[in-house]
This record gives sequence, structure tokens and C-alpha cells, in this order.
Amino acid sequence: MHLKRYWHKMHLKKVGQLKHDSFQDEWQTDVMLLSALELGLHQTLQYLYSQDPSFDQFENWIIETTGGPALKKIRLFNALFTGESAIPEDIDESEVLTPADHQFWNENGYIIIRNAVPQEDCDLAIKAICDFLGIDRYDAATWYRDHPGRNGIMVQLFQNPIFQKNRNAHHIRKAYQEIWKRKDVWVNTDRVGFNPPQNELFEFYGPYLHWDVSLKLPIPFGTQGILYLADTAENQGAFTLVPGFQNRLESWLNSLPAGTNPRAQNLYQLGAKQIAANAGDFILWHQALPHGSSPNTSTLPRFVQYINYEPSDYKAQDEWI
Repeated sequence: MHLKRYWHKMHLKKVGQLKHDSFQDEWQTDVMLLSALELGLHQTLQYLYSQDPSFDQFENWIIETTGGPALKKIRLFNALFTGESAIPEDIDESEVLTPADHQFWNENGYIIIRNAVPQEDCDLAIKAICDFLGIDRYDAATWYRDHPGRNGIMVQLFQNPIFQKNRNAHHIRKAYQEIWKRKDVWVNTDRVGFNPPQNELFEFYGPYLHWDVSLKLPIPFGTQGILYLADTAENQGAFTLVPGFQNRLESWLNSLPAGTNPRAQNLYQLGAKQIAANAGDFILWHQALPHGSSPNTSTLPRFVQYINYEPSDYKAQDEWI
């Protein structure tokens, strides 16, 4: 359900017969559709706008790209329209986070789930990234080759069995369910990342500290997450955030002079912290935290996978500030 409508909307937008901000109330449904199909948002829009396929061609592309939709996920997605239960049947009542973890989350707005993914799965994910980019993990001479799938430190690679296994890792899924306090959360299909050491061939252009959410108050509760696929030191392009800022964002915004662009402020002065962690550790954070990557001044590259879960009824602010 909704697939043909989604394709038709994108076609009409491409040919100028529908405004790009039309049907904003369906945005979350669109997001959930791509989650159910295990498609990345960026790769889907790129395909639809560059190829303008027929609906049959779009369906064939989905099958070729993902191997075909999982019936279980399609049933759960369709249940959103039919009034049936959209909660997975295989509910796990075990808990991953401790009371101390929840207290740390409430105070700092992030949590590190240690050993969320086994080392061997991290290594397989790194191999998939290296194979895609045509580089050797241990040969620095190969790290700076041009590749159409590289966009700064982002790698436009979405589908691989090991990536999907990592997305569905028990500790990651459970941590999101416990933070959201609900079982019906859906995992997205996001990109991976490769951040080599800076040198004359590569300069870090960001992303520096930023928000991926509208700053119109009140900021809705939301999450984001990153999986370290290799041990990552503070100077190795480590993920960076401002701990606890979800508790003072509103007062900080209200303290700015009228007309000030909050995104143009020096967010590092707010107390930025670089997060060092090991392969298999997962960092989950509140979307109200300024966050970003950092320049890699070490001798080793950073490999990561971006993973997030959210419920189907998540509502973003209707105005971007």
C-alpha cells in the first residue's frame, strides 16, 4: 500500500505538476514505506528524479536493489492503513539499558551501547565498504581514490546483508525500543561512512556540529545513531556532540537576539565532546543535540554505519527554522 501513490507524487514533482512541499502530512508515511522496503531515502529520490521510471520499472528497480521486500515488513506496513496491529509479534521483553543508562541519557542526551555488534560483523561491514570503494583497509595509498559513491565522508552504499544484520542487531533494536518506550519502532536504511586521515589529497569539509531537525519550538523527541565499525580514537574523526544540550536548547534559543540564526553560531563553544569508542559500540543520541564528525588527524581511517529507529507516527515540526 502507498507505493504507487509515492511513485506518482515523485513523478508529478519532477515534471513540475506538484509543488515540492505538497503532501507534507504524508512525509512520515513515505519514510516508513522506504523503511519497509529497506531503501535509502537518498538513493530512492536520486533514482526517481534521474530516471523518471514507469511504475513497473520502479517496482523492478526495488527488487533488483533489495532482492525484494520482506513479506513480514510489508504486512506490518500495510497494517498502518487497515487498523490492524503494527507491532511485531516476536516481542522481546528483555532489557538492554540499566537504570544508570537511563539516568545518563536523561542528563546527557546520549548513550553508548557497548559491543552492540560483534567484531566479525564490523569487519565484514568494513570489507563491504572497501570493496565498494575499491580501497584496501590497510593500505593508505588507496584511501584517497575518487569514487562516484563518495560524498565527503559519506558513502552512498545502502544495501548489503551485513548492513541489514547490523541494523537489526538485538542490542541496537532493544536500546531504541527502551529509549522510545515503545515496541513499534522501524529501522531506516541509511548510508555508511569513511573518513580517512587528512592530508594534501583529502580535506575534511564536515559535517561539523549541526542539527538535522527544525529548531522551531518545541523540539519533538527524536533519535539518531552511529555504529563504530572500527576502534575510533578522539583524533580519528570521532563523532562529536554537545552533551546535555537537549535540556538547555530552549533557553539557549530564547537567549539569542531577535533575528539571530542559531545554526550560524559557534556551537563548539557550547561544550562539544568527541566520543572515542571501540568497534561494535553504538552511539545513540537525542536529535536536539548539536552533533557532527571531526577532522581525522590520526593515521587510521574511521569506518561507521548510520542507523536509526523511529515510530510510524513520529511528527516533525511543520516549519523549518
